Amino acid sequence: MTKAQDLVRVLIAVASVAILGTGCQTYKSQAKNMTSAWAMGNTAQAATEFGKKADKCGKSDLVVWHLEAGAAYRASGDFTNSNSHLDAAAAQIDVFEEQAKTKVGLETAAIMTDQQNLPYQGRSYDKIMLYTYKALNYLAVGEIEKARPEIIHAYQCQQDAVEENNRRIEKSQEAEQNSKEHAQIEKAKADPKYAQALDAGTKDLEGFKVYADYVNPFTVYLDGLYFLYNGTGGSDLERARKSLSRVQEIVGSNKLIDADLQFAESTADGQPPAPWTYVIFETGQVASRDQVRIDIPIIVTKVSYVGIAFPKLAFHDNHATELTVKAGELEEKTVTVANMDSIVALDFRNEWPTILTKTIISTTAKAVADYAANNAAQQSGGTWGRLVVKLATATIAAVVNIADTRTWTTLPKEFQVARISTPTDRKLVLTTPFAAPVEVALMDGTINVVYAKSISASSPILVSQFKLK
Repeated sequence: MTKAQDLVRVLIAVASVAILGTGCQTYKSQAKNMTSAWAMGNTAQAATEFGKKADKCGKSDLVVWHLEAGAAYRASGDFTNSNSHLDAAAAQIDVFEEQAKTKVGLETAAIMTDQQNLPYQGRSYDKIMLYTYKALNYLAVGEIEKARPEIIHAYQCQQDAVEENNRRIEKSQEAEQNSKEHAQIEKAKADPKYAQALDAGTKDLEGFKVYADYVNPFTVYLDGLYFLYNGTGGSDLERARKSLSRVQEIVGSNKLIDADLQFAESTADGQPPAPWTYVIFETGQVASRDQVRIDIPIIVTKVSYVGIAFPKLAFHDNHATELTVKAGELEEKTVTVANMDSIVALDFRNEWPTILTKTIISTTAKAVADYAANNAAQQSGGTWGRLVVKLATATIAAVVNIADTRTWTTLPKEFQVARISTPTDRKLVLTTPFAAPVEVALMDGTINVVYAKSISASSPILVSQFKLK
């Protein structure tokens, strides 16, 4: 039974990569304590825990933990630590992108264990929000000029995203065509249970507002505001006008964006800005990833266990639907500029063919290895030996059958914005239906920005502020 034992040893050795690393835990399970603190509005605790995880994790998960820590520290008001973690995420993303130019195909360990062992390289919307948050952090600490390159970088990430997605799909298709188990993969795809998996992964993605591929309207809006009030020449003002015009095209006409665009078009004539206060409101929690586990067709015979795990989006509806801004007798309500669930859903739908291909390749490869071990045990004879091999292969296959649920969970569900004439007493009151009102004393400035965040419908309203002019 030497051959069978050797195969089992190989399976155990490869599976150990997963078991000793993240084990059979999905990212959702690993992050449970942090995300629970986050959901309750305890941003400081969440930031500390995410930060510890980011500092201790391996390179495969480094990006996602640093992104989580960056957003959590930002929400807790620690903008310096936030940018430190965001910088670390950006640096590792750059490393992965350089490696991607020379590496082809899927890593062997991930094929034989689970997709969570592949490096988390950052999704398109991750990169856009990473640089958007870095810009906002610089604005929050009064370093307005340092925000400029970050805003430009965030905008450029949107331009690059479509090409990156096309390359990702092309690589996935090549991996499938070159797989030794191509025939078994096609057999799996023909099974009705495969269609059920497709439906389970995408049935909740309909009905969202569709933005242009990989465009985040909030980032474009911030780009417009920044260059509108901090422009150093005609080209900057033209950039502001184009960005605000693009937001209007994407989001639709509303009084806020219409007024900003109108001012952008008139400011070329030297019209000075009125004393305005903008209120940016982050509300809720963006969609996270859960997993769906199913049995797949009997791709090969004499296997102990054949299962497959796919990620799916889970949406979180416990959020404040709007923020009311009061300044004396004046009152304005925030309007939605960007729905992050829509952005994430579109990205997931675009990534779905790649997810399916990688998962099917991995599952098929493990089933073939399982079959080889069981077949060798069958030929070697001995009831006890056959039983041991079947038990070993079944246990290992079940342990490593988990979906890759890594995703940036500390992003908001929506970005909303309001604008109100700055009151003479420079005081605002912010309210949501179920949270305690917050009074804000505005700093000196002609163009003020109050940044409010609410994680759940009843959680406290977290507030910071900066000025654009």
